[in-house]
Amino acid sequence: MTHPRRNFLASLVAGIACLAAVPVLAAAPAPLPKTITLVVPFGPGASNDAFARVIAQKLGPRIGANVIVDNKPGAGSVIGSSFVARAPADGSVLMLTSSTFTTSAAVQKNLPYDPIKGFAPVSLVATGPMLLTVGAQTPYKTAADLIADARANKGKINYASAGIGSINQMSAEMLNSMAKVDMIHVPYKGAAAALTDMIAGQVQMMVASPASATSQMKSGKVRVLAVTSPKPSALVPGVPTLSQTLPGYEVEIWWGIFAPAGTPAPVVERLNSEIGAIIDTPEMRERFAQEGAEPATGVTPGQFAAYVRRELDKWRTIAQEKQISAE
Repeated sequence: MTHPRRNFLASLVAGIACLAAVPVLAAAPAPLPKTITLVVPFGPGASNDAFARVIAQKLGPRIGANVIVDNKPGAGSVIGSSFVARAPADGSVLMLTSSTFTTSAAVQKNLPYDPIKGFAPVSLVATGPMLLTVGAQTPYKTAADLIADARANKGKINYASAGIGSINQMSAEMLNSMAKVDMIHVPYKGAAAALTDMIAGQVQMMVASPASATSQMKSGKVRVLAVTSPKPSALVPGVPTLSQTLPGYEVEIWWGIFAPAGTPAPVVERLNSEIGAIIDTPEMRERFAQEGAEPATGVTPGQFAAYVRRELDKWRTIAQEKQISAE
């Protein structure tokens, strides 16, 4: 080997060794706006609002920003969702919503936004079971009892919901479909009124959220026959899953945070990381448990986006099969 070539190779090896010795600097986190509006497309007081406020309270100091919660209720979450879909795609406007985002989209034909293309899913925050409930005065002790009676008395059992396109209605219609029964839908303006009439015997059944039914359940006015989650819930120990009676049945209520479509991926990733750190704490686990939910930790934006697509497809299938629409 010639002398110049030996020198070149020696210099090359030395250079590579020097590069290997240089520490790799971590990429700086994506900058976030100094003011962030967290839209809740529901009124104050319910679980969406409660989760948004505690997350905003913790997110602000963590990222050095002012995070403001803004309630924009109406039209089954459509008004608030539409506002966010049109907002600047820079992380300054976010939305905390729940399963209603997909159930409303499944039954409304003329939405002012595309539920998939109009948003950038940021973080799945929490999930929880729904509860198959009946009034304490009914004879039903198990889900099988209710289904058997519904088959024997077609069209004579009524179920309540918080309104057309609500997670309550869609969960019950999924039960109707899979059990091949025809329980009749009675929509109400909110879960509280629906539960009140079920307790009074005006309707026989409701697939209710734990947050709306827990107090009535503890007082003995409501009986829980099953949970809709794939696994039993610590919220109602000893209560079986509905899938034990109807194999394949699975419904979970969920809460998540979205940004407008086009929000830069580094911003979405940073928000996902910061929110993930907030919800993965004992304090937040306890707060979620008060609403019958558990934190959804370790879910990436891509995984959340896929989850939302599956949910929307599921509810659109039910809406088409049962001809459910909200004008």
